[in-house]
Amino acid sequence: MSRRLPVIHGITEHDAGPYRMERLDLEFSNGERRLYERLHGRGHGAVAVVPMLDAETVLLVREYAAGVHRYELGLVKGRIDAGETPVEAANRELMEEAGYGARDLHVLRSLTLAPTYMSHQTHVVLARDLYPQRLPGDEPEELEVVPWRLAELDRLILQEDFSEGRTIAALFIAREWLQQHAHE
Repeated sequence: MSRRLPVIHGITEHDAGPYRMERLDLEFSNGERRLYERLHGRGHGAVAVVPMLDAETVLLVREYAAGVHRYELGLVKGRIDAGETPVEAANRELMEEAGYGARDLHVLRSLTLAPTYMSHQTHVVLARDLYPQRLPGDEPEELEVVPWRLAELDRLILQEDFSEGRTIAALFIAREWLQQHAHE
């Protein structure tokens, strides 16, 4: 079913740390009016990089996750800097966090975190044809790089230290894309 988008009668804004909070005065097609709030990030989005060491093996990183106060296994991730494309940001983050660059990078799709109240998007980037290359990053310690076979994704998703939703979604998306494009 296709619906007409609500009419925005007004938007008020206020600062919310790294975000800008907006309050929208909306009128829906049935005449109902509501106030909705949404968060806008101050940056240019983010990337989640799926670095393939070979056709079967993805490289994960283990880093400190302050939100859950533990070390978490996941993909290379980071912000897109001003003037960067998602592909450029993915390659830079890969060099900073995992010590590899990639000759072949492909944006698979974008993911949202909580689209009912956040505008933030993460671009899933597949990185292949890796080569050793390290750039200084902003991490306080060198990240542990962990090779993982995509065929064992079922074991990975049950690990306690592997819980970040973007990483889980990105790995399933990449695995499906790789299977569909295996002969290219």
